[in-house]
Amino acid sequence: MFDRTQWFLAGISIALSVQLSQPVAAAVPVGKAVQTAQTNSSEAAQKAFKEGLQLYQQGTAQAKRSAIVKWEEALKLYRQAGDNRGQALSLLGLGRVYSDFGENQKALEYYSQSLPLYRAVGDRRGEATTLNNIGNVYAELGEKQKALEYFSQSLLLRRATGHRGGEAATLNNIGSVYSDLGEKQKALEYYSQSLPLLRAVGDRGGEATTLNNIGLVYSALGEQQKALEYYSQSLPLKRAVGDRGGEATTLNSIGLVYSELGEKQKALEYYSQSLPLKRAVGDRGGEATTLNNIGSVYSALGEKQKALEYYSQSLPLKRAVGDRGGEALTLTSIGNVYADLGEKQKALEYYSQSLPLFRAIGDRSGEAATLNNISNVYAELGEKQKALEYYSQSLPLSRATGDRAGEAVTLFHIAYVKRAQNNLTEALNDLEASIKIIENLRTKIASPELRSSYFATVQNRYEFYIDLLMQLHKTNPKSGYDRKALEASERSRARSLLELLFESNANIREGISPDLLQQEKSVQQQLDAIEKQRIETISAPNPNATKIDEIDKQRLALLEQYQQIQALIRTASPRYAALTQPQPLTLPEIQKQILDENTILLQYSLGESRSYLWVVTSTGLTSYELPKRADIETAARNFQDTVTNPLLRNIPQKVAEATANLGQVTLQPAAAQLGNKRLLIVPDGVLHYTPFQALTLGKNAGQNTNVPLIVEHEIITLPSASTLAILRQNYGDRKPPGRTLAILADPVFSPDDERIKGKITQATTEKLEANNLDLNRSLRASNRQWPPERLPFTRQEAQTISTLFPSVSSRQIFDFDASRTTATDGNLVNYQIIHFATHGLANSKNPELSGILMSMIDDKGNLVNGFLRLTDIFNLKLAANLVVLSACQSGMGQNVKGEGMVGLTRGFMYAGAQRVAVSLWSVDDEGTSVLMQKFYQKMQQQKLAPAAALRAAQMEMMQEEKWKSPYYWAAFTLQGEWK
Repeated sequence: MFDRTQWFLAGISIALSVQLSQPVAAAVPVGKAVQTAQTNSSEAAQKAFKEGLQLYQQGTAQAKRSAIVKWEEALKLYRQAGDNRGQALSLLGLGRVYSDFGENQKALEYYSQSLPLYRAVGDRRGEATTLNNIGNVYAELGEKQKALEYFSQSLLLRRATGHRGGEAATLNNIGSVYSDLGEKQKALEYYSQSLPLLRAVGDRGGEATTLNNIGLVYSALGEQQKALEYYSQSLPLKRAVGDRGGEATTLNSIGLVYSELGEKQKALEYYSQSLPLKRAVGDRGGEATTLNNIGSVYSALGEKQKALEYYSQSLPLKRAVGDRGGEALTLTSIGNVYADLGEKQKALEYYSQSLPLFRAIGDRSGEAATLNNISNVYAELGEKQKALEYYSQSLPLSRATGDRAGEAVTLFHIAYVKRAQNNLTEALNDLEASIKIIENLRTKIASPELRSSYFATVQNRYEFYIDLLMQLHKTNPKSGYDRKALEASERSRARSLLELLFESNANIREGISPDLLQQEKSVQQQLDAIEKQRIETISAPNPNATKIDEIDKQRLALLEQYQQIQALIRTASPRYAALTQPQPLTLPEIQKQILDENTILLQYSLGESRSYLWVVTSTGLTSYELPKRADIETAARNFQDTVTNPLLRNIPQKVAEATANLGQVTLQPAAAQLGNKRLLIVPDGVLHYTPFQALTLGKNAGQNTNVPLIVEHEIITLPSASTLAILRQNYGDRKPPGRTLAILADPVFSPDDERIKGKITQATTEKLEANNLDLNRSLRASNRQWPPERLPFTRQEAQTISTLFPSVSSRQIFDFDASRTTATDGNLVNYQIIHFATHGLANSKNPELSGILMSMIDDKGNLVNGFLRLTDIFNLKLAANLVVLSACQSGMGQNVKGEGMVGLTRGFMYAGAQRVAVSLWSVDDEGTSVLMQKFYQKMQQQKLAPAAALRAAQMEMMQEEKWKSPYYWAAFTLQGEWK
C-alpha cells in the first residue's frame, strides 16, 4: 500500500553493492582455517541472497515463498561468517516478503532484528530503509502516529545520506498516512514533494505509485475526473516496470472511480482485472480490498446475496493480515447489505463492530460513513431523533476530512428525517446545501459521459427536492415554491447536453499540445480500423464468435480511451477553461426567451410517490400533481405495446383505449389550459419514448376527447427548456448555407441487390450474407425485428422530395455513394436541410455505438465500414436548420436518469443542427415515405415551419384509411427549435 516493490528492490541493490565491496572482517583474530570457512560462508550467503532476490523479482506468490527459503539460507550463512551487514540485509528481505503476504507481525519481527544490525555497522541507508518499512507495517496495522514517527526518522537519514529515491519513497508514505487520517491537503503536499524527486532519479515504479496515491486523494475529495487522470498516468508506468501488484492496485482504484460515478459494470471489469493479479503476487490485503469492492458493486446492483459472498471472502483475509481499517470497511459493507434486506438489528451489530475499529486507527472518513449508516437505520426504524444525533456526529467529520460527497449524502439524509418530522423549512435548507455540493462536484468532471453518469446517481436528491418544494407549495401556495420546483426540475435534466452545446461554438482544441491532439487522432484511426476489422470478421463464412467478442471488447476499450483523451483536452484547453458553466433558465427567463402568447411549456417530473406537471405560459405558471412514476410507466408501456403491435395497432378500439389511458394520467388535469396552443414538451423517464401527438385527453376534458392531441396542437419535444435557449444562441442568427437540401437514401446492404450483381465474387457474396446475418443479430439484440434489407421506398421518398427543391441547390445521394465516407467528407456543411433515409440502429447500453446504417459495400463489391456512429456524428461540421432521420428508432438511445435520451439527436445538435426530426419506434418503410413527402410539401409549397409542417403532414395521414393508425404517422417527433 505504501513503499512499493521497486523502492524495496532499489534499497536492496544499494545494500547488496555495499555488501559485495566489503571484506569479511572478524571481531577477533582467527586462524586461517576459520577465516577460510568464514569467506566460504560469506560467498555462499551472497549467492543464496542473489538467488532469493531473483525469485522475489518474479513477483508471484510462489516465487516469493521460494525467496524466503533462499534468504533464510543466506541469513544462516551470514551468521556463520559473522557478517552483520549481510544478516541485516537478509532480515530486511524476509520482512518485506512477509509484509507483502500481509503477515505484518512477522514482518515486524524481522525488521526489528535488522535495525540494530544496520546501526551496528553504521549503514545509515540500510537503517533508513528498515525504519521506513517498519513505518509501513504500523501504517497497515492502523497505528498511524507510530508510523509517522518511524517515517520521520527515516526521512532525516535519507536526506542526510543524499538518497533522493529513498527520500521520495518516505515522503510518499507520509502522504499516505495523512491521507488515511483525512488530512487530504497535507497528503497532497507530501506527494508533490515526492513526485519530482522520483522523476529526477528515473524511478518510474515509484512515480507510478505516487501518481496512484494522488489519484486516491482526489477521489476521496470527490474529484473523480482528476483522480482518473492520475490513474491513467500511473497504470502504463506500473505495467512498464512489471509491477503487477501495483498494476492491480491502480486497476482497483480506477474501478472505484467508475463505481462512484455510477458505472457499475465498468467498475466490475476493472476489479475483475485486478483480482487475479493480487492473487498472483500473494497480496492478500489487496485481494481482500478488491473482493470487498466487487461485493459493493453487486450490492448496488441489487444482488445482495452475491455481495455477501464476496464480503465473506474479504473479511477473514483482512483479519489475517491485520488490516483493521479494511476489516472495518467490510464490516460496514456487510451491515449495509443487511440494512437493505430489512434486517436492521443485524445491520447495527455489524456497524457496532466497525465503528470502534475506524476510531482506533483514526480513519475519520470511515467513521463518518459508519455513523451515517447507523443514522439511516435508526431513521428507518422510526427513531428520528436518534438518527439526527448520529448524523450530527457524522457531518463535522466529513467536513473535516474534505469528503464533500459524504457531506452531501449526510445533509440529504438529515433533510429526509426533518421532512418526516414535518420540519419542512429546515429540511429545505439542508437539502439545498447538499445540492450545492453536488453542483460543484459535477463541474469537476470534464468527461460529458462520466458527468452525466455521476448526475444520474444523485437524481434522487433532485426528485426529493422537487417533491419537498411542491409539498411546501401546498401549505404556502403564494410563496413561490412551485416556481422553485420548476427551476429545480430544469436544473436536474439534460445538463451535460446543455454544456456540450455551450462548448460547441468554442474551438476547445485551440492551444492544445500537438501530442495530445495526435493521441486523439491516433485513437480515432484505431477505432476506424477496429470497426473495419469487426466487419471483416463477422463477414467470414463461419464467423468466429470468440473473435467477435474480443474485437467488441477492444472497441469499447478504445471508445473509453477516446473519451478519456477528450476529457484531457477539455481539462487542458484554455478556451474550455474560459467558458462559464451555462446556467439553466429561471422561470422569468423561460417565459421571456422561450415562449410567446401562443406557446406553452409542459414540463414533467416523475417521482416514486407522486409526479408533477408544470404548465408555463408567457405570463403564468400552474402546477399539477400526477400519479406516481410506476402508474405512468404502466400506461406508457401499454400505449407503446398497443400502437406498435402488428396484431393491435389497426384495431381502433384498442388504440383509442391506450391513448386515452396515457392521456388521462399525463394531460387530463391540465386539459382546460391547453386551448389550441403550441406545446413544448419536456418529458421525463418513460415519457421520452412517448409521441404526445397521438394521445387523447381522456374523459371530461372539456374538449373533443376522441381526437389525438395533434388535431388541436403543434407539438415539439425538448430535452429541457434551457437546451432551446442554447440552440437559439448558437444558431439563431447564423447565415444559412448556400445550398438547400442533401438527401442520402437507398444505400446498398445486400449481395442480392440488383445494383451489385455481377460486380462481386462468390466469396464476397458469402461474406456479405454473413455480414447481414450479423446485422440481424445486432438488430434483434436492440429489439429490432427487421432485416437490413433494401428500403425501396426511401428512393421514391428522396426523388419526390427532391422535385420540390431547385436542382442546382440540392443533391441526391443514392446507392454506393450513400456511404459513411460521403457523410463525413465535410460537404454536408453546405446544406440547410440534411435528410437520411435508411436504417437506424439504437444501442440502449452503449449509446456511442448507436448510428445510421449506410452502404455496406462499394461500387466494386468491396466490403466497407457502413456504420455512421454517434462518435462520427459528433465530429461532423454542419450548419443545418433541419436534420431529418427518416430511419427506425432514430430518436432512441440510452435513457439516462437526469440526462434524458442519449442518442443521435444530441450528436446532430452538437454538430450544428438547429432542429432534428426523429422516430421513436421501428417505422413502416412505405408509410414513412408517404409522411416524409407530405412533410416536405408542407414546408416548400405552403411555406410552413418544420414543426407546423410535420403536424400538417401527420394530420393528413390520419385522414387516409391506410395510414390512420398512429403507428404509421406518430413515431416522428421534432426536437429543438420550433420557429
